[in-house]
Amino acid sequence: MVSLPRALSLALGQLGDPAILRVLGKSLAVTLTIFVAAAFALNAALPWLLSRWIDLSGEVYAVLSILIFVIGAWLLFRIVALAVLQFFADEVVHAVEAKHYPAHAAGARKVPFGEELANSLRATGRVILFNLLAAPIAVVLLFTAIGPAIVFWFVNALLLGRELQDMIWLRHKRDAVEVQPIGGLTRFALGGVVAGLLAIPFINLLAPIIGAASATHLVHRSTRKSVNHAQ
Repeated sequence: MVSLPRALSLALGQLGDPAILRVLGKSLAVTLTIFVAAAFALNAALPWLLSRWIDLSGEVYAVLSILIFVIGAWLLFRIVALAVLQFFADEVVHAVEAKHYPAHAAGARKVPFGEELANSLRATGRVILFNLLAAPIAVVLLFTAIGPAIVFWFVNALLLGRELQDMIWLRHKRDAVEVQPIGGLTRFALGGVVAGLLAIPFINLLAPIIGAASATHLVHRSTRKSVNHAQ
Protein backbone atom coordinates (compact mmCIF):
# COMPACT_ATOMS: atom_id res chain seq x y z
CA MET A 1 0.00 0.00 0.00
CA VAL A 2 3.00 2.30 0.45
CA SER A 3 3.30 2.58 -3.36
CA LEU A 4 -0.12 4.19 -3.83
CA PRO A 5 0.89 7.78 -2.91
CA ARG A 6 3.82 7.51 -5.33
CA ALA A 7 1.56 6.15 -8.08
CA LEU A 8 -0.92 8.99 -7.57
CA SER A 9 1.90 11.54 -7.58
CA LEU A 10 3.29 10.19 -10.86
CA ALA A 11 -0.22 10.16 -12.39
CA LEU A 12 -0.85 13.78 -11.40
CA GLY A 13 2.55 14.77 -12.73
CA GLN A 14 1.69 13.41 -16.20
CA LEU A 15 -1.66 15.16 -16.62
CA GLY A 16 0.01 17.75 -18.84
CA ASP A 17 1.33 15.09 -21.22
CA PRO A 18 -0.16 15.76 -24.70
CA ALA A 19 -1.14 12.09 -25.04
CA ILE A 20 -3.03 12.21 -21.73
CA LEU A 21 -4.68 15.52 -22.69
CA ARG A 22 -5.90 13.97 -25.95
CA VAL A 23 -7.49 11.08 -24.07
CA LEU A 24 -9.02 13.51 -21.59
CA GLY A 25 -10.48 15.59 -24.40
CA LYS A 26 -11.96 12.61 -26.23
CA SER A 27 -13.38 10.91 -23.13
CA LEU A 28 -14.90 14.19 -21.92
CA ALA A 29 -16.42 14.89 -25.33
CA VAL A 30 -18.05 11.45 -25.49
CA THR A 31 -19.19 11.56 -21.83
CA LEU A 32 -20.71 15.04 -22.17
CA THR A 33 -22.36 14.09 -25.48
CA ILE A 34 -24.04 11.15 -23.73
CA PHE A 35 -25.35 13.38 -20.94
CA VAL A 36 -26.52 16.13 -23.32
CA ALA A 37 -28.40 13.53 -25.38
CA ALA A 38 -29.89 12.13 -22.17
CA ALA A 39 -31.00 15.60 -21.09
CA PHE A 40 -32.82 16.24 -24.39
CA ALA A 41 -34.40 12.77 -24.30
CA LEU A 42 -35.58 13.29 -20.72
CA ASN A 43 -37.01 16.70 -21.51
CA ALA A 44 -38.95 15.25 -24.44
CA ALA A 45 -40.09 12.03 -22.71
CA LEU A 46 -41.09 13.35 -19.28
CA PRO A 47 -44.28 15.21 -20.36
CA TRP A 48 -45.37 12.17 -22.39
CA LEU A 49 -44.80 9.82 -19.45
CA LEU A 50 -46.42 11.98 -16.75
CA SER A 51 -49.33 13.34 -18.80
CA ARG A 52 -51.08 9.99 -18.42
CA TRP A 53 -51.48 10.56 -14.68
CA ILE A 54 -51.10 14.29 -14.06
CA ASP A 55 -51.51 17.53 -15.99
CA LEU A 56 -48.66 19.96 -15.35
CA SER A 57 -47.53 23.19 -16.98
CA GLY A 58 -44.52 23.33 -19.28
CA GLU A 59 -42.52 25.23 -16.65
CA VAL A 60 -43.11 22.50 -14.05
CA TYR A 61 -42.05 19.82 -16.54
CA ALA A 62 -38.87 21.81 -17.25
CA VAL A 63 -38.03 22.11 -13.54
CA LEU A 64 -38.70 18.40 -12.97
CA SER A 65 -36.51 17.51 -15.96
CA ILE A 66 -33.65 19.60 -14.59
CA LEU A 67 -33.94 18.09 -11.11
CA ILE A 68 -34.09 14.51 -12.40
CA PHE A 69 -31.18 15.15 -14.76
CA VAL A 70 -28.96 16.70 -12.07
CA ILE A 71 -29.63 13.86 -9.61
CA GLY A 72 -29.23 11.23 -12.33
CA ALA A 73 -26.01 12.79 -13.62
CA TRP A 74 -24.54 12.87 -10.11
CA LEU A 75 -25.42 9.21 -9.54
CA LEU A 76 -24.46 7.91 -12.98
CA PHE A 77 -21.43 10.01 -13.86
CA ARG A 78 -18.88 7.52 -12.50
CA ILE A 79 -20.55 4.67 -14.40
CA VAL A 80 -20.64 6.51 -17.73
CA ALA A 81 -17.15 8.03 -17.34
CA LEU A 82 -15.52 4.67 -16.60
CA ALA A 83 -17.44 2.92 -19.39
CA VAL A 84 -16.22 5.56 -21.85
CA LEU A 85 -12.66 5.39 -20.50
CA GLN A 86 -12.57 1.64 -21.25
CA PHE A 87 -12.41 2.53 -24.95
CA PHE A 88 -9.50 4.95 -24.45
CA ALA A 89 -7.67 3.01 -21.71
CA ASP A 90 -5.07 1.78 -24.19
CA GLU A 91 -3.97 5.34 -24.88
CA VAL A 92 -3.61 6.19 -21.18
CA VAL A 93 -1.65 3.00 -20.55
CA HIS A 94 0.58 3.58 -23.58
CA ALA A 95 1.34 7.15 -22.52
CA VAL A 96 2.34 6.08 -18.99
CA GLU A 97 4.28 3.05 -20.22
CA ALA A 98 6.13 5.01 -22.90
CA LYS A 99 7.40 7.46 -20.28
CA HIS A 100 8.02 5.15 -17.32
CA TYR A 101 7.95 1.48 -18.42
CA PRO A 102 9.11 1.17 -22.07
CA ALA A 103 10.20 -2.46 -21.58
CA HIS A 104 6.71 -3.42 -20.39
CA ALA A 105 5.07 -1.56 -23.28
CA ALA A 106 6.79 -3.85 -25.78
CA GLY A 107 5.12 -6.91 -24.28
CA ALA A 108 1.57 -5.54 -24.14
CA ARG A 109 -1.10 -7.05 -26.36
CA LYS A 110 -3.61 -5.06 -28.36
CA VAL A 111 -7.06 -5.81 -26.98
CA PRO A 112 -9.56 -6.34 -29.85
CA PHE A 113 -12.55 -3.99 -30.05
CA GLY A 114 -14.98 -6.82 -29.28
CA GLU A 115 -13.11 -7.67 -26.09
CA GLU A 116 -12.93 -3.96 -25.15
CA LEU A 117 -16.69 -3.68 -25.61
CA ALA A 118 -17.37 -6.85 -23.62
CA ASN A 119 -15.09 -5.69 -20.78
CA SER A 120 -16.77 -2.29 -20.72
CA LEU A 121 -20.26 -3.82 -20.63
CA ARG A 122 -19.30 -6.27 -17.88
CA ALA A 123 -17.72 -3.51 -15.80
CA THR A 124 -20.74 -1.26 -16.26
CA GLY A 125 -23.09 -4.11 -15.39
CA ARG A 126 -21.18 -4.88 -12.18
CA VAL A 127 -21.27 -1.24 -11.10
CA ILE A 128 -25.02 -0.96 -11.73
CA LEU A 129 -25.79 -4.31 -10.07
CA PHE A 130 -23.79 -3.70 -6.89
CA ASN A 131 -25.04 -0.13 -6.53
CA LEU A 132 -28.61 -1.42 -6.82
CA LEU A 133 -27.87 -4.06 -4.18
CA ALA A 134 -26.41 -1.38 -1.91
CA ALA A 135 -29.40 0.96 -2.39
CA PRO A 136 -31.66 -0.71 0.27
CA ILE A 137 -28.87 -0.44 2.85
CA ALA A 138 -28.38 3.21 1.94
CA VAL A 139 -32.13 3.85 2.33
CA VAL A 140 -32.10 2.28 5.81
CA LEU A 141 -29.21 4.58 6.77
CA LEU A 142 -30.85 7.76 5.43
CA PHE A 143 -31.53 8.96 8.99
CA THR A 144 -27.75 9.13 9.60
CA ALA A 145 -27.31 11.66 6.76
CA ILE A 146 -23.78 10.45 5.95
CA GLY A 147 -24.59 6.73 5.96
CA PRO A 148 -25.73 6.42 2.32
CA ALA A 149 -22.62 8.26 1.09
CA ILE A 150 -20.36 5.88 3.04
CA VAL A 151 -22.19 2.81 1.72
CA PHE A 152 -21.91 3.89 -1.92
CA TRP A 153 -18.29 5.01 -1.44
CA PHE A 154 -17.37 1.61 0.02
CA VAL A 155 -19.10 -0.35 -2.74
CA ASN A 156 -17.59 1.76 -5.51
CA ALA A 157 -14.12 1.68 -3.92
CA LEU A 158 -14.20 -2.12 -4.18
CA LEU A 159 -15.47 -2.04 -7.76
CA LEU A 160 -13.27 0.76 -9.08
CA GLY A 161 -10.07 -0.72 -7.67
CA ARG A 162 -10.80 -3.98 -9.49
CA GLU A 163 -11.86 -2.34 -12.77
CA LEU A 164 -8.87 0.01 -12.89
CA GLN A 165 -6.45 -2.82 -12.24
CA ASP A 166 -8.03 -4.99 -14.94
CA MET A 167 -7.81 -2.22 -17.54
CA ILE A 168 -4.03 -2.59 -17.42
CA TRP A 169 -3.57 -6.16 -16.25
CA LEU A 170 -5.60 -7.72 -19.06
CA ARG A 171 -3.12 -6.20 -21.53
CA HIS A 172 -0.17 -7.88 -19.84
CA LYS A 173 -1.65 -11.00 -18.24
CA ARG A 174 0.20 -14.12 -19.34
CA ASP A 175 -2.14 -16.90 -18.20
CA ALA A 176 -5.54 -17.44 -16.57
CA VAL A 177 -4.16 -18.41 -13.16
CA GLU A 178 -1.74 -15.50 -12.75
CA VAL A 179 -2.11 -13.81 -9.36
CA GLN A 180 -3.59 -10.30 -9.43
CA PRO A 181 -0.69 -7.81 -9.35
CA ILE A 182 -2.18 -5.26 -6.94
CA GLY A 183 -2.88 -6.36 -3.37
CA GLY A 184 -6.42 -6.19 -2.06
CA LEU A 185 -5.82 -3.30 0.36
CA THR A 186 -3.97 -1.23 -2.22
CA ARG A 187 -6.68 -1.95 -4.79
CA PHE A 188 -9.37 -0.84 -2.34
CA ALA A 189 -7.42 2.30 -1.42
CA LEU A 190 -6.99 3.21 -5.11
CA GLY A 191 -10.69 2.66 -5.71
CA GLY A 192 -11.52 4.71 -2.61
CA VAL A 193 -9.43 7.65 -3.78
CA VAL A 194 -10.98 7.61 -7.26
CA ALA A 195 -14.50 7.16 -5.84
CA GLY A 196 -13.90 10.20 -3.64
CA LEU A 197 -12.61 12.26 -6.58
CA LEU A 198 -15.65 11.28 -8.66
CA ALA A 199 -17.89 12.91 -6.03
CA ILE A 200 -16.18 16.32 -6.41
CA PRO A 201 -17.54 18.55 -9.20
CA PHE A 202 -15.01 19.32 -11.97
CA ILE A 203 -12.35 17.16 -10.30
CA ASN A 204 -14.54 14.19 -11.26
CA LEU A 205 -13.74 14.96 -14.91
CA LEU A 206 -10.10 14.04 -14.24
CA ALA A 207 -10.73 11.15 -11.83
CA PRO A 208 -10.93 8.29 -14.41
CA ILE A 209 -7.66 9.40 -16.07
CA ILE A 210 -5.89 9.73 -12.70
CA GLY A 211 -7.20 6.32 -11.70
CA ALA A 212 -6.09 4.59 -14.92
CA ALA A 213 -2.63 6.19 -14.83
CA SER A 214 -2.17 5.33 -11.13
CA ALA A 215 -3.27 1.74 -11.73
CA THR A 216 -0.71 1.47 -14.54
CA HIS A 217 2.07 2.44 -12.13
CA LEU A 218 0.80 0.05 -9.46
CA VAL A 219 0.54 -2.91 -11.85
CA HIS A 220 3.98 -2.41 -13.36
CA ARG A 221 5.72 -1.67 -10.06
CA SER A 222 4.20 -4.79 -8.58
CA THR A 223 5.21 -6.85 -11.61
CA ARG A 224 8.74 -5.47 -11.48
CA LYS A 225 9.05 -6.30 -7.77
CA SER A 226 7.76 -9.83 -8.42
CA VAL A 227 10.36 -10.37 -11.17
CA ASN A 228 13.17 -9.02 -9.00
CA HIS A 229 12.06 -11.21 -6.10
CA ALA A 230 11.96 -14.29 -8.34
CA GLN A 231 15.49 -13.57 -9.54
